[in-house]
Amino acid sequence: MSLATFTIHDIKAPIVEELALFEKKFKESMRTKVALLDKILGYIVKRKGKQMRPMFVFFTAKLGGGVTEATYRGAALIELLHTATLVHDDVVDDAYERRGFFSINALWKNKIAVLVGDYLLSRGLLLSVDNGDFGLLQIVSKAVKDMSEGELLQIERSRRLNLDEEIYYKIIQQKTASLIASACSVGYCSSSPANQNNEEMRKMVWELGEKIGIAFQIRDDLFDLGSEQIGKPKGIDIKEKKLTLPLIYAINHASKADRRYIIKTIKKDHKNKAKVAEVIDFVWKSGGIEYAREAMHQYRKEAIQLLHQFPKSPSRKSIEQLIWFATERKR
Repeated sequence: MSLATFTIHDIKAPIVEELALFEKKFKESMRTKVALLDKILGYIVKRKGKQMRPMFVFFTAKLGGGVTEATYRGAALIELLHTATLVHDDVVDDAYERRGFFSINALWKNKIAVLVGDYLLSRGLLLSVDNGDFGLLQIVSKAVKDMSEGELLQIERSRRLNLDEEIYYKIIQQKTASLIASACSVGYCSSSPANQNNEEMRKMVWELGEKIGIAFQIRDDLFDLGSEQIGKPKGIDIKEKKLTLPLIYAINHASKADRRYIIKTIKKDHKNKAKVAEVIDFVWKSGGIEYAREAMHQYRKEAIQLLHQFPKSPSRKSIEQLIWFATERKR
């Protein structure tokens, strides 16, 4: 499949009306009588990204039988959860930018950012409870648990450097892939009560989202190391002592001397731009980039194989295009 043949607007085509209505409903749900909170929520709404997770909700709902009112609530629940985690992540990481704009904690300080994140989570919970969407809430609650465990595992491992590929996959499975898996599962289950009770299909849809999420994260790993040699590599993961798949492979296949040197550099010189560039160069020369790219392609292939167990439809085609778009994008 070639990216030259379609754009993100082409991918959205089968759900363009649903997304427009979702935007309206979501903006209305974010209104509050507390002036400061209303200002902050307005700032958040204006700076939302590509809406890939709501897209997965609507596409998988159509795979499961059709979009319902529960689907709109499910998409809002996923979006509220995702936004809350981003706000909290910026506090945890002391990050002052998000998608080229100031983060909430940069503009309103950490205390307010934490409270805003909590508010977004509570809005999601109430949206589900008030409408009796307990099945959807159960799915998303699992994702919240997984994401928290994944974040803590990453913090624990980064202190002594994680060189275990199995642990790496566990971290990204919980921290990143679980949210996309929950988006797919929420969409599918929202289309009919029968889908919620079909344990086999629920597991398959969750696995589909999980594989997509892992492929997405490996793509981000590659971006950080300048995988396409477009612009300069960021090396942010190295600066934060997060060992990604390309780096884990490179270190585990290095000579003892190189291994010791690279580990020492990451531990003690991770804020030195020249040293970070040296580590990135080492990863390139060690075959880490190519190894990670092949792993990403394998997860993409497995995700598409699962997707093809559903009948052909415009939504199935768009999901496949979305997978390709996210794993082949240049930035």
